[in-house]
Amino acid sequence: MPASATKALRVAVLADSDTRWKWGALTATRVRPGDTELHLDGYLLRGRATPTARQLREVGVDADSLREVTAVEFLRAMEEARDEEAYDVLVLALVGGGVQAMLHGLGRVWQDRAERPVVVTGYVGVVYEKLADGLLLRHGADLVLANSRQDADRFRAVYEGVGADASAVTEVALPFLGGAAHAGEHDPSAKQGRRPYTVVFAAQPSVPDSRKDRTYLLDRLIRHARLHPEREVLLKLRSKPGEHTTHIEELPYQKLVQRADPPPNFRLVYGHMGEVLDRTDLMVTVSSTAALESLHRRIPTVVLTDLGVREALGNHHFVGSGCLASWDQLDAGHRPAPDPEWVARQGVAADGGYETAFDEARKRIAALLVRPGGLPPLAPYYTPVTAPGYLPGILARHHLAPDGTPL
Repeated sequence: MPASATKALRVAVLADSDTRWKWGALTATRVRPGDTELHLDGYLLRGRATPTARQLREVGVDADSLREVTAVEFLRAMEEARDEEAYDVLVLALVGGGVQAMLHGLGRVWQDRAERPVVVTGYVGVVYEKLADGLLLRHGADLVLANSRQDADRFRAVYEGVGADASAVTEVALPFLGGAAHAGEHDPSAKQGRRPYTVVFAAQPSVPDSRKDRTYLLDRLIRHARLHPEREVLLKLRSKPGEHTTHIEELPYQKLVQRADPPPNFRLVYGHMGEVLDRTDLMVTVSSTAALESLHRRIPTVVLTDLGVREALGNHHFVGSGCLASWDQLDAGHRPAPDPEWVARQGVAADGGYETAFDEARKRIAALLVRPGGLPPLAPYYTPVTAPGYLPGILARHHLAPDGTPL
């Protein structure tokens, strides 16, 4: 249904974790054309990482409705959403296999429909592994969002390299970048005068994954707190014990810290990353997307090399950034200087300003919504012909038949 025929742009977001709900919901707000009102319905895919109420509150995005569904229940809801209830845009904020399954399932339930929503998908953060696999599983959406100029170039190269249509690739930026730029370590606006210099380590659920490496990082963070008692040293955690996020955390830092004896200036924090960054003077991580949020706000940012610069850690993505350093260097007072050209290619404070980062996506969605004759059927690269030994298994995991029919 064209947006011009409705009072508000109706958008549905299907997400399978807290971080993907955050990406999907914020993307929906960023890509709505012009000053169009937004009606947002959220669908949370039932699974191991379905977000809790606390995690949803932490994301801070309000939806007009929000409910938990299975893949088949979601497809049924999309099939039944017609007339005034029809959606204009559908954002698939899922792992690659989930996107592929939904593309085939939606193609099946919409096969007799003259009009359908614009389907949008993409990545939550830094794309440092399974580039070809993840991209081809997302092929078939009307827009495949790339969070930077570098990603857009890589995405098109993969699609063109296998003979797939690359026109869906659309350069944007991470939708959750924002906040005030870093004003310096001494903040005169703080209510209690000058706040302490604050170091934040952004933990990741699965990087690194061994007890030895995670214990090492925790020990170094605590050692830094002891070396600098005048500083506030924060361990920023993604989830509380018992909660799951995009990646399963086998060895949560909350358990490891129970065996340590941290000083008074060290503590664990949760909450919205933007609020933590408001008081951060030095951001430290292994390879978290939080590094890009920090760089966007011009906060000194370090990507650790202590465990090596390795593809398995994801910190190889930051080669050339100027942010690579070790705890020894940080303890000695080192402050990184990011490379402006590298930062710009990552969609961080890019040329033209962040405000225009979603212009192309908005323009493309607006054009698709009024396309004469409606939109063509969804056409993923993977089909029973191109991937007969791969596709059926992906569909079966979501209870879909090899032709995409919900079982």
